[in-house]
Amino acid sequence: MNFFSILRIAMRALARNKMRSALTMLGIIIGVAAVIAMVGVGQGAQKQVQDQIAAMGSNFLVVQSGTFSRGGMHLGWGATKTLVMGDVDAIVRECRAVKDAAPVALASSQVVYGNDNWYTQISGTEPQLFGIRMWIFASGEPFSKADVDSAANVVVVGDTVRKNLFGAVDPVGLTIRIKNLPFRVVGALERKGQGAMGNDQDDILMVPITTLQKKITGETWLRFIMVSAVSKEATFTAQQQIESLLRDRHRIRSGTDDDFVVRNLADMAAAADQTQGTLTLLLASTAGVALIVGGIGIMNIMLVSVTERTREIGIRMAIGATDTDVQRQFLTEAVVLSCMGGLIGILGGVGVSVAITNMAGWAVLISPWSIVTAVLFSMAVGIFFGYYPAQKAARLDPIEALRYE
Repeated sequence: MNFFSILRIAMRALARNKMRSALTMLGIIIGVAAVIAMVGVGQGAQKQVQDQIAAMGSNFLVVQSGTFSRGGMHLGWGATKTLVMGDVDAIVRECRAVKDAAPVALASSQVVYGNDNWYTQISGTEPQLFGIRMWIFASGEPFSKADVDSAANVVVVGDTVRKNLFGAVDPVGLTIRIKNLPFRVVGALERKGQGAMGNDQDDILMVPITTLQKKITGETWLRFIMVSAVSKEATFTAQQQIESLLRDRHRIRSGTDDDFVVRNLADMAAAADQTQGTLTLLLASTAGVALIVGGIGIMNIMLVSVTERTREIGIRMAIGATDTDVQRQFLTEAVVLSCMGGLIGILGGVGVSVAITNMAGWAVLISPWSIVTAVLFSMAVGIFFGYYPAQKAARLDPIEALRYE
């Protein structure tokens, strides 16, 4: 018998018990849908984290003031005051793997415009930070190096601050008050969204660092130095060069802890990839159990079918059907059940993914390979769990089968 004849007979046999066939496919449908949806959730979360890290900047490193102990008390990160403007200049001048660097000093304050006010973070920096962090301007422009040199009262506003203070009005050219000092808005930033640590990157004001240090905080040290390497691959070389340079500039002896820390976003991205990959594998494995349960259901129903159709098998063998013909027929029925269940499961998995995105707001990414893998796995389940019932049917004695009632 050719393949199409066997397929036609298998379809006819399955159609005789439509409800039983549908319930048998249900396990495969649930399994495939669960695999696609869970892998989509895992990959969506992975992409979202990577996008958040990428949004922080290009080939990005952060030099942060470190820790120290005083009187037996160990103070946390940011406690030292050894990072200064000279370190920024030295990093750009002497570290060949570094493309650019920008200083950052921080403060927080209530900001007032007209009758509205908003409490936000104020970042003192230099114009090159906007390039390092890949900030895009919705309107206006960054403050200039001349503004930094003259400690001008100019400010760039983040999207969250803009919405809360100005609403739909373009803030460029307007004046706000920070600690009772007037600041002219020169630029408004595009929305950047949530950071990798869950912080709102848009809830910020940026002013010239000289303005912040001289007129707002009185500090002379830096909280951070934002660094951009010449390429993604060069970030680790840049990290080593910066660490070596700052240890020398800060006169840190061998065996003594650094008074700074260099954080490499490539490390963060790799760790996030590994974590999300493990989560995706765990979700897929859990969903795969449903496929195996569905396969056991197929084996169970096919064994029942062999018992019910023993006399039919005997008649087919008596009129010339070979053992191989009988085996192929029952194996084809099992594969048809699993493949039909797999195809319906794909539609169900896509539907569940869309529902998760719309209802829960989670990022879901459905990749072609997850669909192909689910279909191939469902076919493999049909072959694996259908083989034993097919073998049992093929080994029946025709004479005994004809006597079966």
